[in-house]
Amino acid sequence: MSDHAGSDTTNNGWDAIDASLARLYPGQQPRHVGTVLRSSMGGGDPLDGISVYRSTQGLPHWHYVTYGLSELYGKESGDPDYSGYGLELTFRLLALPGETEAPSWPFNFLQNLARYVFRTGNVFADGHWMTANGPIALGTPTDICSMAFASDPGLPAIDTVNGRVEFLQVVGLTIEEERVGTQWAPKQLLEALLPHMPLWITDLGRPSLLAAPGVGAVVAAGLARDGSSTCGMFTDVLEVAELAPPDAAGTIQVTLGARQVADLLTLLPLRLPFARSHWKAGTGNCCSNLARPTARCWSTPR
Repeated sequence: MSDHAGSDTTNNGWDAIDASLARLYPGQQPRHVGTVLRSSMGGGDPLDGISVYRSTQGLPHWHYVTYGLSELYGKESGDPDYSGYGLELTFRLLALPGETEAPSWPFNFLQNLARYVFRTGNVFADGHWMTANGPIALGTPTDICSMAFASDPGLPAIDTVNGRVEFLQVVGLTIEEERVGTQWAPKQLLEALLPHMPLWITDLGRPSLLAAPGVGAVVAAGLARDGSSTCGMFTDVLEVAELAPPDAAGTIQVTLGARQVADLLTLLPLRLPFARSHWKAGTGNCCSNLARPTARCWSTPR
């Protein structure tokens, strides 16, 4: 990627995003890191670019916004209601004292999230979560190794000539917070953390907020009242087979990774008493409904 502004003269979708940001940050010229050659034209990056603004709302922070998950130019998709995938990603990162330039690592971080969407067709939405399998900032000692997704509190969805676009904020979480969020509901957990995490600004230096005043009681009450909202998970390790005689005719055997087994044992008691099923989806579009193990399905991600 390189620092430059877009130059396409028919960028209707791009202009709509710019207009929304201009209302939020009047008079501010963002730093824009554009892609030299996007992946659709043979390059390595799926997004056309990412802009970052300096914000003093909540706490001083850097506000990153992607360009490229929606249709930035002419209408290409057959869905008149949504522009491209119907979203752009945002990310709010706490500004360190004396910091005058936005850190560069979120540009690659957001490109990687977009790459996942383009590669798999799995579209993030408000209330989703994802494990980073390590620090979200590579090479940085931090407990923030997971993330949730929520509608950006400062950028409402917009209706463009190419369809609707939602600004979906990536929120950094610790592994402990992620596990509680999946046991309950990621969006509900974010609401519980909000008094201690204004605007859901990601702070790489913070510990888990689960011990913060009032959070534990809210989580415990929510689990008892609501159970778990996690209806299913994508996993790299999933095999579904029907055992043949003499083992157990008609019995379905499901093979999962060790962590997925532990997660499942935690989630099912929070799903079954509320008459809710739970599915796991792996590679090859294989899906197993583990709350009703006789049911199997194969589906194509959106």
